[in-house]
Amino acid sequence: MPPVVELEDVSFAYDETDVVRDVSLTIEAGDFLGLIGPNGSGKTTLLHLMLGLLEPDEGRIELFGRPIDEFDRGERIGYVSQQATSRGGSMPVTVREGVTMGRFARAGRSRLTAEDHEIVDEALETVGIADISDRRINRLSGGQRQRAYIARALASEADLLALDEPTVGVDAESRDAFYRLLDSLNESGITIILIEHDVGVVTDRANRIACINTELYHHGDTESFVESDALAEAYGATGQVVHHDH
Repeated sequence: MPPVVELEDVSFAYDETDVVRDVSLTIEAGDFLGLIGPNGSGKTTLLHLMLGLLEPDEGRIELFGRPIDEFDRGERIGYVSQQATSRGGSMPVTVREGVTMGRFARAGRSRLTAEDHEIVDEALETVGIADISDRRINRLSGGQRQRAYIARALASEADLLALDEPTVGVDAESRDAFYRLLDSLNESGITIILIEHDVGVVTDRANRIACINTELYHHGDTESFVESDALAEAYGATGQVVHHDH
């Protein structure tokens, strides 16, 4: 099985200012990768490069074993941006309608079958929002919107779930429940890339860490990250990982 994501010597700049420089890393199927770094460190840009939303200035990127510019299986990726969860959406669609959109990504132009609708139902049940499936997405709380967008990814049977600071504006109880959901999804085989500002949360959940501040300061298992100086080096100050009780 090829890696889910593979980057080799990838660089990207905005207006001649380096944002990502010479980054090489590999994400294997089943990984739960925490992508961390200080504000303005290039985390979101790196994620966009991994997903093909930006084109690198230099370097090579492969997604599911194919060059990024040849990859055409978008239904294999579920991407939840920070903007989507913190601001909601302006589309006046219900939760079920939004989740069903994810199934269209898999079904293509074919009409949805009874099996497709069963998969939508299963996705709603899995994330715990079947009881609010008739509500409009733009009227949900932040935590409920998170689950709706993840259910949409599950409906498309995504193999990779990429989340950019998904707990912004979400209360502590909903945040903990959300991360338990991520744990469960990862255990079921879904590969996860998570950008999260709370380093303690990342090290408690992720089995792999990529620490970036334009350059990559660490990429490896969580234990080796905690034992390294990468956090202090990337953040430019002495720091420590704070673990949370859940």
